[in-house]
Amino acid sequence: MFGQSKSSTPQNRIDSLIGAGTRLDGDLTFCGGLRVDGEVHGSISSDAAQPGTLVVSEQARVEGRIAVAHAVINGTVVGPIIASDSLELLPNARVTGDVEYRQIEIQLGAVVEGRLLHQAPQAKESSPESQELKLASSS
Repeated sequence: MFGQSKSSTPQNRIDSLIGAGTRLDGDLTFCGGLRVDGEVHGSISSDAAQPGTLVVSEQARVEGRIAVAHAVINGTVVGPIIASDSLELLPNARVTGDVEYRQIEIQLGAVVEGRLLHQAPQAKESSPESQELKLASSS
């Protein structure tokens, strides 16, 4: 509840499932864990208030943007992937699009056709008033 920090560990349970043989057309936002065994034509994102885990199985296909905290990909993704915490690309992963990640694990056999872009950990932003400037003296 109050005072709890956001978890940086992947969700261990799956709350939602898009089964094999199911096709979803449109954008999807979820909380917790989502497993895709079918097809999604549209963007997938996790709720910003709670980090989510997306699992794309070997027979699954996603055509659209993925923006989640944690992703485990073993199927086909056509579109950019933004994993704010971690990304696992398993042996049958086929990604066509740019991949942004903080931590990544790529297993032998996974294919990425796009750029790999590392996201540096976010540092605390300091206000302009708290920054100290030192000027060189002219004497």
